[in-house]
Formats: sequence, structure tokens, C-alpha cells
Amino acid sequence: MTPTEHIRPTATVAHRGAAYAVVDLAAVARGQLADWPWVLRLLAENVVRTAAEREVDTALTGLRGWVAAGGTSAVEIPFTPGRLLMHDTTSTPALVDIAAMRDTLAEHGGDPRSLSPVVPVEVSVDHSLAVEDYARPDAPQRNMGHEIRRNVERYRFLRWADRELDNFHVNPPGTGIMHTLNLEQLATIAATEDRDGRTWLVPDVMVGTDSHTPMVNGLGVLGWGVGGLEAQTVMFGMPIRLRIPDIVGVRLTGCLPPGVVATDLALAVTARLREIGVTGEFVEFFGPGVSTLTVGERAVVANMAPEYGATTGYFAVDDRSIDYLRGTGRSEEHVELVRAYTQEVGLWFDPAAEPAYTRVLNLDLSDLRPSAAGPRRPQDLLDLDAIPAALTEAAPEGAASEGDLPAYPIAIASITSCTNTSDPRLLVAAGLLARRARVRGLRVPGWVKTSLAPGSPAAASYLRRSELDVDLSALGFDIVGFGCTTCIGNSGPLSAPVATELAHTRPVAVLSGNRNFPGRVHPDIDLGLLVSPPLVVAFALAGQAGRDLTTEPVATAADGAPVMLADLWPSGDEIDAALAKGLDASDFRHDFAAAARNPLWQAIDAPTGRLFAWDEASTILRRPPFADAGQPALVGTFEAHPLLVLGDDITTDHISPASAIPPGSYVADFLADRGEDRNDLNVYASRRGNWEVMARGAFHNNSLRNSLVPDVPTGHTVHAPTGDVLPIWDVAQRYRLDGHPVVIVAGERYGMGSSRDWAAKAQQLLGVRAVLAASFERIHRTNLIGMGILPAVVAPDALATLHAMRPGDRVRVCAEPGPLKPDAEIPLAVLWVDGTATELTARAAVETALEVEQLRAGGVIPLILARHLPEATDS
Repeated sequence: MTPTEHIRPTATVAHRGAAYAVVDLAAVARGQLADWPWVLRLLAENVVRTAAEREVDTALTGLRGWVAAGGTSAVEIPFTPGRLLMHDTTSTPALVDIAAMRDTLAEHGGDPRSLSPVVPVEVSVDHSLAVEDYARPDAPQRNMGHEIRRNVERYRFLRWADRELDNFHVNPPGTGIMHTLNLEQLATIAATEDRDGRTWLVPDVMVGTDSHTPMVNGLGVLGWGVGGLEAQTVMFGMPIRLRIPDIVGVRLTGCLPPGVVATDLALAVTARLREIGVTGEFVEFFGPGVSTLTVGERAVVANMAPEYGATTGYFAVDDRSIDYLRGTGRSEEHVELVRAYTQEVGLWFDPAAEPAYTRVLNLDLSDLRPSAAGPRRPQDLLDLDAIPAALTEAAPEGAASEGDLPAYPIAIASITSCTNTSDPRLLVAAGLLARRARVRGLRVPGWVKTSLAPGSPAAASYLRRSELDVDLSALGFDIVGFGCTTCIGNSGPLSAPVATELAHTRPVAVLSGNRNFPGRVHPDIDLGLLVSPPLVVAFALAGQAGRDLTTEPVATAADGAPVMLADLWPSGDEIDAALAKGLDASDFRHDFAAAARNPLWQAIDAPTGRLFAWDEASTILRRPPFADAGQPALVGTFEAHPLLVLGDDITTDHISPASAIPPGSYVADFLADRGEDRNDLNVYASRRGNWEVMARGAFHNNSLRNSLVPDVPTGHTVHAPTGDVLPIWDVAQRYRLDGHPVVIVAGERYGMGSSRDWAAKAQQLLGVRAVLAASFERIHRTNLIGMGILPAVVAPDALATLHAMRPGDRVRVCAEPGPLKPDAEIPLAVLWVDGTATELTARAAVETALEVEQLRAGGVIPLILARHLPEATDS
């Protein structure tokens, strides 16, 4: 055995007459494999196979010591994903960065073509479809027409990237939501690769620029969400650096009782894990209850990982995974190869296994009940009978309705999101409930905006084959398209009755999505309930959210009889029968291929050339100022004004909205001055290629409260030297012109929600050099570092002092780049306007040496440029 073989133990798996090289995990673990969580096994395999030789021994020593250390480690390891998944509104800003960096390379005599991805990148165009037309059979065609018209310039740019970049492929609109596409089309569980003259079998491991990437964990593929900036490092061949993670085990026992669906399990897991706190940790499910769940049900739970704060929500490979591969049309040869590989190397799930975990949470599936989450956060679990009281507590003024609508009318009822529409069982259950309602003559009130946006084109086939599409259509739940729609805020306009009576009611959105933060679904709706698809239909029929559906009728039948929820709820046998009638494995490949031939997409004329031709008059795509060489580091010692002083649960929707651009907003004024129609501005997400728009839209959220200067208009703050209250962008520019840095002060869980890098880019453009908060959500923390901004965690007493600041007070931050290291202490001082000072400390929310390197370089983009500029390659 050579020294390399000793460092990288290998074995051989024989299958169908072929011999494949594999990492020998049993040899790697040295007798500990049974104690290792499956996630740890996958990380070890990746290190052995892909890490530089100098790093393997250190990494394996840390991995082998993880169990003895109580399921924790401070050792940093590299992780090299095999592929990257993006969607159109995260890929656009990343591609704008790449196009701008290509310009910079050309201007410095370099080769722009050197900036092409070195790992396969798949893009799903799924985040731009809005629900303009609904409750009509031709809604998908009409909505896609609106989508192409509004986004043609951005789509032309995506097509340029598809042509000019290596290892880069765009899946057109209509092919489905990225996470459903990942499950049904892209994920392999096991893949082959040729290296060192041998054919290897390797695990399918990946990352995606969307926080819900862990949905693929439900199939047994290890993947998680990263910010767009971290994704750029992956594109250009840098491994992800992470500490060997703490891994929380969730032991599942029992089985789901009748009437309880995967959504209820996902919401319960979200609430329980948020209670114990798993931010940034890996979560893995084990125990006999796992084997009772289908991949569709597991995927619902895994999808919610960012909502419970974890990096992953992993389910290991077992017979259910094999069933899913077959059921979605994978070849029998591949299915058999997956089984052989995972069983041979120790990646196959054992329901009786009890691996070592950092912590363990026990959950009996038999104890679960139908539930909801809300009305403002996905972790706030509600029994159905608790919904009316929760609404009254959240918005008591809603009870004072003076108009024709109920106090809490259902304004939006949307079966949406990859979270639940990727599980055929949930869509079929919704269709069966609609069928029962239709038989009783029930109708949805006219003020409710209904929509059905499945994650996959195959959903249309199995709903049609089971004849449930007719029942859903009868209640207004016609398919509106295949994209994220309402879940991402592309809900379109409210119905006329609701829009007219906004002053007299508190409208509620009910959706089968994953987030219900105020203003996310629609700027005028701050109350939202997350429920299963069948409950979406039930609430739509009720027309109001203030009714207890466990004791009060959902609606009244044509004959005057009350119809209870139990009368409408389908049995498990009914669901099984409809699935047997509707599902056909060939649909998944066939319908995806048909959608990929989208003629509207193919008709878009794409530019060519290694450099993108910017249009200076464009309001969609502009070369960003932070993609030039020589960007300065933002860390150091400085005195800064607080730009905003914020509370807990500031989401990336608060920081960088994705919903429709309000026609009376500051951004609308900016665009109207450039010739745009302020009544047809599309959504903020469609403008992520234009830094001028995105920076001006930062922190434009009706629910945001800035304690530095309360009760100011949305999107405004104070310029302390003058006392002027102005739009945040204008205040930031005044500070910049005066040479005054700014910081953001916030509370717990800063940066919850979507992975969007613009939440960090906008802050950098506003001149923010540090964010001082009680805690950070994982992806936003890495995005801040990717833009060179220091995230610093402040203890409660010190945070209370920072929250006491008023206009004129400043904060001194001492974070010199030289001594900076992971978890370093950061001295702070509040410099009060009266001339006194209060000394404080914070902790750098920096975890790896690569993150330190990024902060010293000024962010990810300067770091990438430094490695590609001619002077770097010549040295």
C-alpha cells in the first residue's frame, strides 16, 4: 500500500461486470463507522477523495475524534461539491458579477474566458412567474406571456451566459421549481467520474443558491444552501471551508396518524428545532419512524431546514429512495447501481442504528395533529383551533371590520412552493378535498385569490389522469404555471374586494409555502398561515381565517346543511387509489423534456461574445461598482454612525425585498425618471442585475421598525449631523460624501429567510462596514463576509447599550485585519453625543480561515479577481 493509499483508503465495488473504485469508509473510520452519522460519512468521503494531500490527515484526525469529543470539533475541513444549482434571480446577480469581472480582467490584459465555472452549474428559471391570471384554464400561457415580456432583457442575458460560459446550463421557464427539478431530474444519489485512470463511484453532493436546497436531502443526497457570493467561490474551484459540524439527530418513532400529512410533520419539526436552537448545525433524521415516510414526505421536512435554522435536514438512502428513483423514471441500471454502492460502502440507512450525535431530539410521529404555522413566522406552530386567537393577538384591530368582508378575510389561498407541491400525495389530497366540496355544491367566495402552482410539469399529468384537475378547477384552483409564484412574493394584485377594503380588514394569506414573514407574500399582507395543500382549499372555501375549522363549518352547502372539515377530508385509501390511478413514471422525463422546448424561450435572441455588451440606458442590467479590482478592505478601526437600529427577526425580505415594486415607492420614482411605467415595474427580484435599483430598495418594508428614529416613512432614516429624515439611500450617500462609515445594529436571527446575496450587497453599497447583532442566520452571515462586511455578535447587555443609541451617537469598531481570526474578540465603544463613552466587546461571527481571507481581501469578488489577474498568474 502506497502512502497515498494509506491517506486515501480505497476499495472496489463490482457491479454488472464493471469494477468501480470507491472510498473505503470502513477503513477511513477505523472501526467507528457504526457510530458516525451518515452526514459525517459523506463529509469524510468527500475529504478523502477531493482534499489536497496536505489537508487529508488533519481533516481525518478531526473526523475520527468527533465522537469522542461529544459530537463536536473545531477542526476545519474542505468540502468540494460535485455540482451547483441556482435559480434565475440568484444566478442573475452572480452572472452580472462574472460579466463585470470579465470586463475587469480584459481591462488588465487578462483572458475573460478564464472566468467560467469549473463545476457543472444548473439554473432553473422559476422565480419570476407571477400570478396575474388565475381561475381560468389558460392561466399558465397568459402568465408565462407576462413573464417573458417583463423579463426578456434579463432572460437574454441568461441565454448569453448559457452560450458563453463553460459548464453552465439554463432550464427554461415552465420546467418547474429548482428543488423539484433537482429531485426529479438532476439528483443521482450516486454518480461516476473518471480520475487517475479509474472509474469511481461517488456520492452526489451539491450546493445551491437557495436556502431550500436541503429538500434533496429527503432523497439521500447531501446538499445545502449557500449565498450567491459563496457560490462564486465554488464555481471557480475553491472548496467550501467549514468546521466539522455539530450534528443534531432527530429520532423518529411511530407513524403519521390518519388525517395528518407531511406538512404537519414539517411544521412540528420546525417549531421543535427552533425551540432548542440548531442555527448553522446539521440535522439528520434516524430511527424506525423514518422508514414509514416516503421520499415525498421526507422532502417536505428537509425543505424546511432554513426555517428551523439548520444547514441540512438529512435522510439517508434506503428502499424508499430506490422507490422514488424508479417512480420518477430513472433507469433500472442506475437504480441498481445506487443500491449496490450505498450498501457496500456504508451509506445505506439502518432504521435500528443509533449513531452518535451532538444532541438528540425525540419525536413520535403518532402524536402529531393537523396544524398551521403563523401568522408571522414559520416556526410558530398552531393547532387549527388556535388560529382565531393567534390572529386576534397579532392584529386585534382586524376585528373592527366596517365593510362587507370578514375581519380576517382570506385574500390569497395558494397551493404553491416546492415545499409541498413536490409530494404528489399532498396535491392529490387537495384535489380529493376539492372533489368532495364540489359534490356538495360549495364555492370559494369571490374575494379569495386562488392559485395552484406545482413544482413540476408532471403534476399536471397525474392530476389530469386522476381527474382531479376538474375538481380543483371548479373551485378556482386552476394551474397558473410551474414556478415559485406566491411563495416568493410573486402573488400578483389582490382581488378588487380586498384591495378596496384594506382599511377595514386585516387580510390573511394562506399558502402551502415555507415562509410567511410580514409583507413577503404581498406588500399589503402582514398575516400569513402556512398549511398543507388540502387545508389551503378548505380555508379558501371558508373565505376567512378567523373561523375555528375544528368546531365550525367550513361552509354551508346549497341545501343549507353545514359542511365540516371532517366531511371534506379524504381518507388514506382514497389518496392511495388516486395516486395509483394518476402516477406514471414516464411523465417525469417526458413532461420535463416537453417543457424544456419552451418556444417563447427559444425565440429570445441572445447576444454572443466573451464580454457582455452593457446598455447604459438599461434599468435591468448594470455593471456593479464592487466588481472592480482594488476594492479596499472594510475591516479595520473606524468610528461609524448607526444607519439603522433594528430588532429581532430582520429577514432578508426586510433587507432586500423580492415582492412587487410599489408604484409610489422611492424605487418607483427612480425608475419612472428613467422612462419606466411606474404601474408595471415587475418585482424587485427582476431588477437584481441593476445595483442602483437594489441599493435604493434596501430596507423598504412596511413592517420594519427603526428605533433610531421611530415613526418615519417606509424606507427612511435620519442623517444625524443635520437631523434630516430622508430615504435610506440618500442618507447613506451623505455619510459617504462626508467620509463617515455606517453600521447596522440588530437583534436575534439577523438575516433570516432567503439566501439572496443582495441583502449583503445592498448593505455594502450603503457604506455598511459592520453589522452588530445578537445572532445571525448562517447564509446571510456568509454573504456579509462575502461582501467584506464584518458580522459581529454582541451579548445582551452590550446590545441593550447599542439599542439605546440615538442620532448623533456613534460606535467605534476595532477589527484590524492582521489580528483578525475566527471568533476573535472585537472591542467596541459607544461614543455618546455628550462626549462620554461606553466600552463594549463583541465576537467576530467568523468561522474559517477562508472567511478571514475574504474579509482581508474586501470580499469574495476581490479575492477571485486577485487570483485571476495577470499579475497574480505570472507570480
